[in-house]
Amino acid sequence: MAFGWKVHGEKGTLAPGEVVKPDERLSWPRMVGFGAQHVIAMFGATFVFPVVMGLDPNVAVMMSGVATIIFLLIVNGKIPSYLGTSASFVGGAAAIAADGGGPATITGAILVAGVVLALCGVVIHFLGIGVINRIFPPVVTGAVVMLIGFGLAYVVADIYWPQDQWIALITMLVTFVIIALFRGFIGRLGILIGLVAGFVLSWLADRVFGQITAPTGAGEVTSHFRVDFTGVEQADWFGLPSFHAPDFKLSAIIVVLPAVIALIAENIGHVKAVGEMTGTDVDPVMGRAIIGDGVATVVTSAVGGSPTTTYAENIGVMAATRVYSTLAYYIAAVIAILLGLVPKFGALVYAIPGGVLGGVTVILYGMIGLLGAKIWIENRVDFADPVNMVPIGAGIILAIGPVNMQIVEGFDLGGIALGTVVVLGGYHLLRALSRSRTSASSSS
Repeated sequence: MAFGWKVHGEKGTLAPGEVVKPDERLSWPRMVGFGAQHVIAMFGATFVFPVVMGLDPNVAVMMSGVATIIFLLIVNGKIPSYLGTSASFVGGAAAIAADGGGPATITGAILVAGVVLALCGVVIHFLGIGVINRIFPPVVTGAVVMLIGFGLAYVVADIYWPQDQWIALITMLVTFVIIALFRGFIGRLGILIGLVAGFVLSWLADRVFGQITAPTGAGEVTSHFRVDFTGVEQADWFGLPSFHAPDFKLSAIIVVLPAVIALIAENIGHVKAVGEMTGTDVDPVMGRAIIGDGVATVVTSAVGGSPTTTYAENIGVMAATRVYSTLAYYIAAVIAILLGLVPKFGALVYAIPGGVLGGVTVILYGMIGLLGAKIWIENRVDFADPVNMVPIGAGIILAIGPVNMQIVEGFDLGGIALGTVVVLGGYHLLRALSRSRTSASSSS
């Protein structure tokens, strides 16, 4: 069921306590309201993450709408979800940028990762999700998620924070308070609210204190204003965003491929959550969901957009409203596409000062890393077993360093990519050796 929603209740009204199923809809004005709410829920992270990755937020917002429609069509309307910008690629994008790669190189690597993700979805569709669990058990999945987050510590310390340390600190504290003290919808927008607060504070600091002498994003120390609206003034109100073609480099591709592991785990978790809320068995369409995310990532990155994933923020909205209609997501997708046609909006996002991004990313990166620990805790991973502890610990340290290793001349493997190789390869190698040793001891 991709289209053809049945009208819920009497003329599309909603009584207290009622649930609207994925194949149902309310009256059109109500559905537009729910669709707009989903746009607000996804908006903060969907435009913050592209900025952090050095990609055009206008393209990301527009293509998130396209991605959502692709996903809903591939799952045949069985899983109501919005596809926004994925945080799992932030680490890889930062590593590529630090090595001199531009937006085209980043999106080229992401496109290949999207292809791999879609192929993994095909495998899962035909063989079942058990095959993924054997290759990526919780101890490995948790480690990869953790090193993706913590492996970005150097980006905060070396790039963003030095640009304006006091604005970074204040932005971080404001975001702390919003996320921790507001448990409802406002809390879900904590990152966005913190970013806006830091932006306003930076503008006020320019008016009160004048220019700041500090490093720019390129590392050059100059005297400059924190907020520069030149690009906003020059941008048009309406027009197509700045699309660009991808550029493929092997070293960049290897750096972002570990994110596929996190995306598979993330998608499975999100889809399971939707299944529990809607009371349906989602295992038969799990492969389709991952295929949908992979295809959507390929399409978006092909024109300069950001990688996509199913969004927990929108799952939270469904949990609060108990309205699971996929029509709300189609409406949200159309609204997102229309927002992408406002270049002045994208220019405003690009004007966000580096110090503000430092205050926000220190939280984002830390939260990503701790999600890995959450996976370990929920699956009761035994770190008394050296097979679990040794390769995992080594891989995380290599990522946090970040440690760089030259494989051959002209090709380096470092940071998150090197850490992931050590975690995945080291775990399975030690597990195989441990089993061989146990078998040999038993036979003797």
